[in-house]
Amino acid sequence: MNAVEPDATIQLQGARKTRETLTRQRMRWAIAFVLLGFSVVLARLVWLGGIEVDTSIEGQSRSAIMASRPTILDRNGLEMALDLRVSSLFAEPRSIIDVEEATHGILTVLPHLDPDWLRQRLTGGRGFVWIARELSPQQRDRLMRLGIPGLDFLTETQRFYPAGTQAAHLMGAVNIDNVGIAGVEHYLDRDLDLALLQKLGLARGTLLQPVSLSVDMRAQHALHSELSDALDRYQAVAAAGAIMDVETGEVIALVSLPDFDPNRPSTMLEEGRFNRITAAKFEVGSIFKTITLAGALDSGAVDITDSVDARAGVRFGRHTISDYHGQYRILSVPEVYRYSSNIGMIRIVQAMGATAFREFLTRMGLDGAPVIELPEVTTSSIPARFSEVGAATASFGHGLSLTPLQVLSATSALVNGGYLMDPTIFRRPAGEAMLGATKVVTHETSKQIRYLMRLNALEGSGRRGNKLAHGYRLGGKTGTAEKVVNGRYSNDKVLTLFLSAFPMDAPRYAMIVLIDEPSPESAQPGRTAGWNAGEVSGRIVTRIAPMLMVHPSTNPALDATLVPPALI
Repeated sequence: MNAVEPDATIQLQGARKTRETLTRQRMRWAIAFVLLGFSVVLARLVWLGGIEVDTSIEGQSRSAIMASRPTILDRNGLEMALDLRVSSLFAEPRSIIDVEEATHGILTVLPHLDPDWLRQRLTGGRGFVWIARELSPQQRDRLMRLGIPGLDFLTETQRFYPAGTQAAHLMGAVNIDNVGIAGVEHYLDRDLDLALLQKLGLARGTLLQPVSLSVDMRAQHALHSELSDALDRYQAVAAAGAIMDVETGEVIALVSLPDFDPNRPSTMLEEGRFNRITAAKFEVGSIFKTITLAGALDSGAVDITDSVDARAGVRFGRHTISDYHGQYRILSVPEVYRYSSNIGMIRIVQAMGATAFREFLTRMGLDGAPVIELPEVTTSSIPARFSEVGAATASFGHGLSLTPLQVLSATSALVNGGYLMDPTIFRRPAGEAMLGATKVVTHETSKQIRYLMRLNALEGSGRRGNKLAHGYRLGGKTGTAEKVVNGRYSNDKVLTLFLSAFPMDAPRYAMIVLIDEPSPESAQPGRTAGWNAGEVSGRIVTRIAPMLMVHPSTNPALDATLVPPALI
């Protein structure tokens, strides 16, 4: 027994050592596996840390995508443009596990996407790619429920215009990245350096204060409604109009039809959808006689009590210029205006002189492009120097092309006492407007022009418009200009205009309305300006005057105050 015990003890000790050795080996392997695991995790972290993190999506910074634009308000605080928060879907292709599965899942929610395009977008090692922008809440929820790895959402800003098309050419639009591309939206990017703010991620929420425009959406709606009716009523190809506060130069309303929906910027590209008030120029016809006569009266070349020989047409070489509704007799200066005599206007400009006439047009701000915050402007076309024939035809609005806004601004100066000021679409107090105004005609000339415009509305071509204006003392001048087609004046296509102001006893607002190519086959009895642009103006005044706190009156004593003492 005693001999065996040492051997058993030795065996037990050997077994114990073996187990300890195995345990140490297992511990080493376990430690090795743990270290290996940590090494893999560490290597992954190092690799991930070395990856350049995307701070942009397809060239657009995330800050810019999520940036805000200022709310735009009308003069009464009504929202014209505001931001909405919407979700957009993007993918991280390097995180997509199964491209086919992801493609199929997305197409179940967004079936309008092209499958091949989508597969291409989901393939590769890019960090961010857009899949779909500006999703509805329902679409976002359905996509989230799919649970596809590598898909995520970004909340971005969508611009919304509550009035839709009604103020399209004023508002302009933004592109899908919320950058202004037209109208006041484009101006704000430039003037406020909004693009820089967005790039820096600073144009967020409450940082940008609301922007107040001079526009009155009540008047804007009425103008848009009446011009839309005119397109149908006269079967015209286009119509446009603008209303200006003559004391401040503020644009109260501006419409150009056909227009577009700023909530769908692609509609801007459809044919004919441009701003005819600022970005188009026309031969404006007889409404220009208001400006011509103002220049002659202010220069002293003629007096309102003078008479003009309009018994025969004026001959230049082989051509004779005559009157549309000729009286062919001696006319007083007011009669020249009332009967819209081309002959009389030529005689008046000849008395004034071509050089003085051309200098007066420059003084009235008719050279170059209109100065306004809207980027869509064009340059007028006026000969640098007038020949005798050029001055003659220009006297009644032919041979030169102007933007309607330039004519409206000049008319505002002619009725407000003689102060020309740049038009604006932003709020501007009268005192501030006068600081930047230029005196272009005397107060006496302004009073004479107000008398002539009111006289024409009472007894001349503006009678139909005045009748529809129902006591708001409208004054104005019609113009029917033959359009140039293939280098020649057309007998069939005309542009009709009505240039007006109200109330003439104390002018506060000026307005221009144009109807482009009214059809002779329309239900209306005539296609000259008195029958369409004049009537439209009367209907507009009836609707907007109460909103603008202008009170009607049929008291003849108010008109009597307009008569120059020399004519009493």
